[in-house]
Amino acid sequence: MRREPVDSEAIRSIGYDPVRRVQQVQFHSGAIYDYLDVPGEVHLEVMQADSVGEAFSRCVRNAGFEYRLVREPD
Repeated sequence: MRREPVDSEAIRSIGYDPVRRVQQVQFHSGAIYDYLDVPGEVHLEVMQADSVGEAFSRCVRNAGFEYRLVREPD
């Protein structure tokens, strides 16, 4: 999945697959996670937020979306 770089202290890049509804997040630690069944509107809200990290925490991580580890941290 192609990810776009974002301006965030914790997050390096974010990608989205609208068919599978998967948001992929790469952290500066090198870890990559897939967040499952994320609606497109939620992905857009995160990407358009003034604080991507804060929006991601509020709208995805703390919202209870299931996730899986794709790559361990460096």
